[in-house]
Amino acid sequence: MKLGKLYIGTSGWNYEHWRGIFYPDDLPQNRWLDFYSQHFDTVEINFSFYRLPEKKTFEGWYHTTQEHFSFTAKVSRFYTHMKKLALPEENLSRFLENATGLGDKLSAILFQLPPFWNVNVERLAQLAAYMNAQKILPCIRSVLEVRNNSWLSEDVFKVLKDNNIALCLADWPELPVDSPITADFVYVRRHGPSALYASRYTQKELEADAGMIRRWLTSGKDVYVYFNNDAMAWAVKNALELKKLLKQG
Repeated sequence: MKLGKLYIGTSGWNYEHWRGIFYPDDLPQNRWLDFYSQHFDTVEINFSFYRLPEKKTFEGWYHTTQEHFSFTAKVSRFYTHMKKLALPEENLSRFLENATGLGDKLSAILFQLPPFWNVNVERLAQLAAYMNAQKILPCIRSVLEVRNNSWLSEDVFKVLKDNNIALCLADWPELPVDSPITADFVYVRRHGPSALYASRYTQKELEADAGMIRRWLTSGKDVYVYFNNDAMAWAVKNALELKKLLKQG
């Protein structure tokens, strides 16, 4: 069986507090993404969750990064938190259209649901049908991160499996999710072991992740891992440590 591909990076890259820790002190901010892409092969775009980038901005990121770099773009919170996946939704189609600026470097899009929203299988099924039918980004990989326990149901898992949408495996403090695998790829987010968006994962914790990742890769699944513990640049340090454990790069 063909081994899956591994992608390891961080959730975002434009953090001023990474200057002097990861980015050289004298490196201009407009060169940070290029520098980042020399050390990692993927990144999550967090900015798009708060504000929709113009297509030309996505195009700029495409041209700034190394040849084999990839992006995951997080869908606007206006659609996931305010509209709650309601269709038809111009905001979502506009997001997809603008994201085409990333060309073949766009690997996946992430739908992060709010903790205050209880499960709505009908909305999820409608979204899945829309994503399958839309022609803006055909065959794009979709990921769902849930933060409300009601979404961890067999009905939800069935919709995800039937439509090859990955349930995000994340260690969100109020709702850690470590299964099931619902797609032909695996998507992992690490938010911080003891403090949200902060604190450092230990060697033992990273080795445990590495063991799971090896099994997924051996089964033929591509694996995406993003560290979101950006405080003190722990995300960068942990991502580099995990890459070393898995002999990547």
